[in-house]
Amino acid sequence: MANYIADKEIIPQSSILSHSEGVDLIPSNLDLSAIEVALVNAMSREFTLRNCISSLKDNYDYILIDCMPSLGVITINVLACADKIIVPVQGEYLAANGMTHLIKTIDKVHRQINPKLKVAGILLTLVDKRTNLATNVKEQLEQNYGSFLNIYKTEIPKAIASSKATSTGKSIFEFDRNSTVAKAYEELAKEVLENEREKTRYEVSQIR
Repeated sequence: MANYIADKEIIPQSSILSHSEGVDLIPSNLDLSAIEVALVNAMSREFTLRNCISSLKDNYDYILIDCMPSLGVITINVLACADKIIVPVQGEYLAANGMTHLIKTIDKVHRQINPKLKVAGILLTLVDKRTNLATNVKEQLEQNYGSFLNIYKTEIPKAIASSKATSTGKSIFEFDRNSTVAKAYEELAKEVLENEREKTRYEVSQIR
């Protein structure tokens, strides 16, 4: 992104790390904060990330972009190049309260920058199964957004296994495939794919 802003050659492959589990990744670092400042005065700043990674799209089945919990110019860049969004909401009241502003931002990006942008669903994360708090938060989300947004049935639990996996540089599947977190993410992947298949079948039937 720095090279793009400075009008230098972009070689995204030089930033890609290949992991032994068959996943490629581009990690972030502290320089990202400087990029946010530089983007303020950049030409076509909302499309910087899209222009940087556009050449990679044909090389992968999926490209996942993990956003920081803010609605700054970098997050706008992500929304400008994404096809679909999964909105993770922590199983606490304050996390759910930020949804209104996020949905307004997504709608504005959809109308003005990226007409292909859609919300795939809302995902409840860091769920503490020992309390009813997450259940209440999910009920609140369903009441406020369930009529026009998909809320995934799968919930990602809070578990020490995920923290330990991060410290070892392994995915939760490599670290402990039988953990509750690994099983939850596996169920989420199935649910996401099934929703896509259902949507495709519906669109085909509408054409017929």
